[in-house]
Amino acid sequence: MLADRLKTLAPSSTLAVQAKARELRRRGVDVISFGAGEPDFDTPERIKEAAIQAMRRGQTKYTEVGGVPELRAAVCAKFKRDNGLAYEPADVLVSCGAKHSLFNLTVALLNPGDEVLVPSPYWVSYPEQARLLGAVPIAVPTHEATRFDLDPERLRAAVTPRTKVIVLNSPNNPTGAVFSPASLAAVAKLAVERNVFVVSDECYEALTFEGRHVSIAALDPEVKARTLVVNTCSKAYAMTGWRIGFAAGPRELIRAMTDVQSQVTSNPSSIAQWAAVEALAGPQDEVAKMAGEFDRRRRVIVQGLNALPGVSCVMPKGAFYVFANVSRLFGRRWKAAADTTTLKGSVDVTAFLLEEAKVAVVPGVDFGSDDHVRLSYATSEALITEGLTRMAAALERLA
Repeated sequence: MLADRLKTLAPSSTLAVQAKARELRRRGVDVISFGAGEPDFDTPERIKEAAIQAMRRGQTKYTEVGGVPELRAAVCAKFKRDNGLAYEPADVLVSCGAKHSLFNLTVALLNPGDEVLVPSPYWVSYPEQARLLGAVPIAVPTHEATRFDLDPERLRAAVTPRTKVIVLNSPNNPTGAVFSPASLAAVAKLAVERNVFVVSDECYEALTFEGRHVSIAALDPEVKARTLVVNTCSKAYAMTGWRIGFAAGPRELIRAMTDVQSQVTSNPSSIAQWAAVEALAGPQDEVAKMAGEFDRRRRVIVQGLNALPGVSCVMPKGAFYVFANVSRLFGRRWKAAADTTTLKGSVDVTAFLLEEAKVAVVPGVDFGSDDHVRLSYATSEALITEGLTRMAAALERLA
C-alpha cells in the first residue's frame, strides 16, 4: 500500500546508530557513541531565557509562515556580519531545521529526471531527498589525499544537459573537509557558465578550525544570484532540538519554498524563533569557546585513530567529525556469537566495534565511501579517550 517512492528510500544511518546506542544503554550495556551529530554542550542560558520571556509575552501563536520579521532581520544581519552577504528579509525563509530548508528547496526546484551533483563523501540526506522527488543524485568523488577538497574538474566532467543543482557542504559532514577558496571559485565559474544552481550548506560554518569560512555566494554577484545559502542554529548554538534552520537566496525561489512550507508545516515553533533571534543577534562568545574545545578534541581523536592498527585518518579542517579509513581491516576475522565473520566493508567494521568494543560509529557506505567510518567527537575528551582504548583492545583480537 506504500508509495513507490519509498522503495528506494534509505532511513538515516546516523539516526539509526544513535537509536541503537540508546537502546543498548537502556538494557544496561555501557556503550560509547561516536554517532551523534550534535554538540554535547547545553544551549546557552541567554537563549533559553529569551524563549521563556517569549512565552511570558504570549508569543505562542502562529507566526508568518517564513518566520517572524525580527528573526528574518536577524538572519540578514548574521549573513552581513559573518559572510559579507547582503540580503533583505524577503530573501530569507526560516524552517524547522536546515534539513527542512533543504527539502523545501528540493520540492520547489527539482523535476523528475533532473540531475543533482553531490560531491562524495556526502551527508546521507542529500541523495535521498532528491530521489524522493524523482530527481537523480550523481555522486562526484573527492580525494582523501587532498583532505576531501572539491575536485572541480570531476564536477565539470559530470555536468550534463540534465544537471540542475550542485550541492556543496563546507565544512563537510562526514569528512570535516573545508573546501578551498580556489576550488569554490572554480565551481562558481562552472555554475555560471553552465547555468547550474548551487546549494551551499554551511551549517558547520562556526566550526572552521583552519583559515576562515568562505561562502561561495560571496565570491561573485552572478553566482550569488544562483545560490541558496542554508544554515542553522543547531550547531553553533547547541540548539539541535529547537529545530530552527534558515535559507537565503533569490527572492522568487524563497517565495516558492515558502509556499511549499505553507502546505506542509506552516511556521517553525514561535518560541524557538524568538530564542533564535537572541542566538543570532546576541553575544557570540559561547560560539568561539565551543569551537575552541572542538578544535582541541579533533587533535586528540585523530592522533588516537592513527595509532590504531589498520586505521588511518586525515585531519579534518572543520565540523566535529572524522572520517577514518578502515579498509586495511577488510579480510580480517572475528568471532561473532557462534560464528566467525570476515570484515568485508564499513557495515561489518561498525558491527564489530559495537559488539566487541561497545563503541558505536557510523558506516561510511551510506556517506558514499565503504572504506571509511564516521566518528563524531561531539563528546567529552574522557569518552573519546576511553572509546579509543576500547577500539584498540578489540582490534588486537582480530585474526
